[in-house]
Amino acid sequence: MRGIFLIMLLLLVPLSGCLERLEVATESVECIPVEPGRTGDGTLRIITYDIAAFSEEMFATFTNQTGYDIEVIRADDAGGILETMLQTQQAPQADLAVGLDNTYLQTAIDFCLLQAHSENTTAVDSSALEPYGGPLAVPFDRGDVCLNYDESIVDGTNLTAPTSLWNLTEDAWKGKTAFPSPLTSSPGRAFMVATIDYFENDADNTTDAFDWWKAMAENDAIVTSGWTEAYEIHYSGGYGEWVEGHLGDAALTVSYCHSPGVEAYYSGNWTKSTSVTLPRSTFHQIEYAGIVNGATEVEAANAFMAYLLTEEINRNMPENNLMQSVLTNATWPEADGYRYHTDEPTLNAEITVERIGAEMETWLLNWSEATV
Repeated sequence: MRGIFLIMLLLLVPLSGCLERLEVATESVECIPVEPGRTGDGTLRIITYDIAAFSEEMFATFTNQTGYDIEVIRADDAGGILETMLQTQQAPQADLAVGLDNTYLQTAIDFCLLQAHSENTTAVDSSALEPYGGPLAVPFDRGDVCLNYDESIVDGTNLTAPTSLWNLTEDAWKGKTAFPSPLTSSPGRAFMVATIDYFENDADNTTDAFDWWKAMAENDAIVTSGWTEAYEIHYSGGYGEWVEGHLGDAALTVSYCHSPGVEAYYSGNWTKSTSVTLPRSTFHQIEYAGIVNGATEVEAANAFMAYLLTEEINRNMPENNLMQSVLTNATWPEADGYRYHTDEPTLNAEITVERIGAEMETWLLNWSEATV
C-alpha cells in the first residue's frame, strides 16, 4: 500500500499548492532553500532505515568525536525515507537522509529535497561516483543486485540454471521464483530497472520487460512486500531455513551478487547459493547520504557524512553492513569464503539516474498492470 501511495504522491505533488515554489527542479528552475524546521539543539536527526552498520557504539564514537548527539527517525526502507521527506518538505523533521539509493535519489533531487554538502569525496572510488557525483549526496556503500538460486535444487536435473530470463517463464520454474515488489523494496526496484535494460538490449524487438513480468506472474512467481520476506521466508538457498515461518518454496530470488559470499561468511565457508549474472540483468546499487533541504544541524550532518567515509567505518562495510565500501581499492573480505563465493557481474544494467527519475512512475504503473 505504501508503494502505491508513493506513486500517487509523485503524480500529485507537482500540482499541489502547498509546494509553493518547490516544484520539480529543471535546468531552468532553481531549488529554493527551505527554512529550518526547528531551533538548533546540538542533536543531529537522521532519517534512515535499519542499517546494520548504525550501531549504538558507532553513534557513540561519533558523539564523542564531535559533540553532536544523534536521534534516529526510522523508515521501513529507502522508499519510506523518500515518502517521509516528500510529506514533510515544508517542515523538515530530519537533518540528514541516509539510505536513498540510485533508484530513488534523482526523485529526491528533482523535488528539491536535498541541499549541498561540503564533504570531500576524493577518497571515493570513481565507479561509485558514476551514477551521481554531484554536490547533493555522498555514496557510502554499494552492491550489485542480482538473482540468486539454490544449487541443491537448480542442479541441472531438477531445474537448470537460466541462460535467459525467459527460461524462468517455463513450466519447470512455475511457482518457484520469489521477487520483492519494486513498489516497496529497493532491491526489487533495482532489479525491475535491470530487466528494462536487459530486454531493451536483447535480440527480440517485439517484447519488453513488462511482457516478461506478465509472463512471470502467469507462471505463479511469488511477489513479496520486501527483500526479507522473499529471501528469508520463500528462498530455499539461504539462511531463511533457520528462520521461523520459512517456506522454502522458491529456488530463485532477488538479492545481491555477494549474498552467497555473506552466506558462506556466516556458515564456515559453505553455501548452496549462487548468482545469475546474465549481462544487463544485474544492477549496481549505490546508497547515499544527503543533507535535507531545511536541515537545522547542517554542520553536524556534514560531519556525519565525513565520518561515514572514514577508513575505520567505510572499509568495514562488508562485515558491518554486508555491503561493499565505496572507497578506492575496496575488496571483499577473504575470511570464510566471503570473497570466494561473491560473484562478479559480467555487465550491469546501464540506465542513468536521470532516466530512472524521469520514467520511474511509468515503469511502476506498467509493472503493476503486468503483475495483477
